[in-house]
Amino acid sequence: MPCPHSHDTTDRSDDSDGQLSRRQMIRAAVAIGGMSGLSACLNREPTDVSEPAETAADQQFPPGPEDLGTLPERQHAWTDYLVRDRFGNTVLPQHQTILMLDYTGPETPSDDDREQVESAFRTLERAYQRGTGGDSSAVQHEGLLFVVGYAPAYFDRFDTDLPDSVDLPSSRAVLSELDEPSPSADSHDAVIHLAAGFGSVVLSAEQALFGDLDHVNGVPVDGTLAEHFKVAERRTGFIGRGQPAQKYDGDEIPDNAPLSMGFKSGFGDNLPREDRITIPNGPFAEGTTMQVSRLEHDISSWYDNSHQERTERMFSPSHDSEDVGEVGEDLASFSSVTEEVVEETEAHAEDGVVGHGQKVAHARDEDFRQRIMRRDFNSTGEPGMHFDSWQREIEDFLAVRRAMNGEHVDTDVDSEDDGILEFIDVTNRATFLMPPRSLRALPSPHP
Repeated sequence: MPCPHSHDTTDRSDDSDGQLSRRQMIRAAVAIGGMSGLSACLNREPTDVSEPAETAADQQFPPGPEDLGTLPERQHAWTDYLVRDRFGNTVLPQHQTILMLDYTGPETPSDDDREQVESAFRTLERAYQRGTGGDSSAVQHEGLLFVVGYAPAYFDRFDTDLPDSVDLPSSRAVLSELDEPSPSADSHDAVIHLAAGFGSVVLSAEQALFGDLDHVNGVPVDGTLAEHFKVAERRTGFIGRGQPAQKYDGDEIPDNAPLSMGFKSGFGDNLPREDRITIPNGPFAEGTTMQVSRLEHDISSWYDNSHQERTERMFSPSHDSEDVGEVGEDLASFSSVTEEVVEETEAHAEDGVVGHGQKVAHARDEDFRQRIMRRDFNSTGEPGMHFDSWQREIEDFLAVRRAMNGEHVDTDVDSEDDGILEFIDVTNRATFLMPPRSLRALPSPHP
């Protein structure tokens, strides 16, 4: 579960000192947000996609389709709109923002309220293509990807409960189930996850959603969230090979590592098919659920271990560091966590070490596929991760987390040798329902 799951990214920009400074500046501008952050990105962001723009209205990124009905009903249908690395692994966009929202509208939303909110979302879909636009050969995310989800706290205002086809316990119930007393149970009403290859696109989308722009990428802004939500918290971060070593104060991080703990992930065998995470029936069919956590990493203690020791704790004792490579690049598209490796877990525990990937694989389904879709990224600030997972039921997430905790392992293992548990700290958890696109604007429990 919360492993360093990122991918070999396609950051093809020049590695000169000037270019590094520019990338760092754009990352900082996304973290700052607002019109000042957007202005900084527009003035400095290098792009061969859009001519330099003075305002968001002047951007020249590829627009969305004329017929928005051609877009997938599943908000979470990102796979076909992501860049792929040379091994075929999907690569998330470089710039990421999670907006935690508190609902401020009428106690019970009306159809007019829903229309205004939906218009705001449709503005973004008209303004920017969806990720790569479906181009399987794309090397850059020239567009925007976003999803919106609603927490149990939002649905509590209605007289009826969510249908049985939706498994959505509160974040507090999740903490209780996992016996995690220390993390904070977030109580926000909704969440929006924005992702783009260009910082100016992420920031323009955020500003447009809340009515701070008249035009974006040449498209008039229609609708706003400002009358129904306020941003309670912004969580920003990044994806990119080599960026953690630039961002975090830790000389131990490999120069080409995609995440602070060194290894890449997101291997093809570690991700489920989108059908597997989709709600199959009921009023929210074609939707899914979201679990959003914030994690901190103790990289100083982690890098006290040798590369072989880190390899064994991240993957399994059956993995050899020379076969894995410095950051996992030699594994290509396959993590090498096989059913045989899983069957060896108890024997490895008796020898004193078990791997994170080895433990988590105990929660795979009958086809030996993962049950959760990870859309996580490096956090801005201290070394860590924003862990955004999508799954058909929150129970799927719980099953993976229990496996990560080693509930199936009978032999006690010293904490520093028990996968990566000793080196991560969960500070926040939240749960959301991600409705299908047609119901994403202020849904009722029984739409």
